Amino acid sequence: MLSRVAENIYWLARYLERAEDTARLISVNSHLLLDFPKATNLGWSSLVTITGSEEIFDQHYLQRDESSVLAFLCGDRRYTGSIISSLAAARENLRTTRDVMPRRIWEEVNQLYMAISKQVEAGVTPRNRDQFLERVIRSCESVNGMIEGTLSFTQVRTFLMLGRLVERADMTTRIIDVRSANLLPRSPEELTPFETLQWMSVLKSLTGFQMYRQHVRLRVRGPDVLRFLLQDEQFPRAVACSLRLLIAEIQALPACQTAVQAAEHCLQHLMQADVATLAAEPDLLHAYIDEIQIDLNELHQAIVDSWFALLEEKKVVALMAQGQN
Repeated sequence: MLSRVAENIYWLARYLERAEDTARLISVNSHLLLDFPKATNLGWSSLVTITGSEEIFDQHYLQRDESSVLAFLCGDRRYTGSIISSLAAARENLRTTRDVMPRRIWEEVNQLYMAISKQVEAGVTPRNRDQFLERVIRSCESVNGMIEGTLSFTQVRTFLMLGRLVERADMTTRIIDVRSANLLPRSPEELTPFETLQWMSVLKSLTGFQMYRQHVRLRVRGPDVLRFLLQDEQFPRAVACSLRLLIAEIQALPACQTAVQAAEHCLQHLMQADVATLAAEPDLLHAYIDEIQIDLNELHQAIVDSWFALLEEKKVVALMAQGQN
């Protein structure tokens, strides 16, 4: 399999997962705000922080109000992580690899992109926001279902899974990082109003509320939510589960030692965490999440170095050989 094709497929999956997770995050945040008094500090600014896009947002927008954040995260093509930019990138990566993908997947992604483009041009407003986000989520779920049901178990599928799992683990850590900074009490005596409702929003951002209740069987509490989303190996959107699945996929590829080591290091770092201590110290938790995100970046780089850089290396070798001749 060509390195170029493998890389395009990897990024196709990452961009689709990014579009879906961003839509989920906006949807849950908007519904959460309806349940809170207007006097609370919750708002739309945290969504910009979660996506790590403060710098580019502040370049183009004056304030982090609802309309600005919606325009930025949903339809701003200047921001590569917006829903429309993610879908455009996914569509382009799929267009260049159509010969190795089922036709129905291309048709679904193309139709989604065209429909979302029209809605973005018309403007995403509070009135049509829910319909917009629901279309993105359901279409991305449909694509994932088509992949599961129609794509053969080849290296194409493997690289799709690598992209999806790396992006999913990264987004989970981002949600935990920013939400926990707002939710965890700074001292044992401090009880944040509506804390349970906020932690429920964290779970719902990841479609994990029902699975949390089934697995944990306790009321929603910060430390239990953290343990579930970080270390649970049965919930698909938990970081540990994503890494376990990722390792299994990587081991099916040739020259996988470096990438496997990076993934195992990240998983070991994750499972050794003292979640109870982290839950009691927001600053420690923030620092720890930063470490996990660095691990995930190193894992991504290991994947790039192991399989995607081969094509460029071959080009350099060929040019050097031509020069010697």
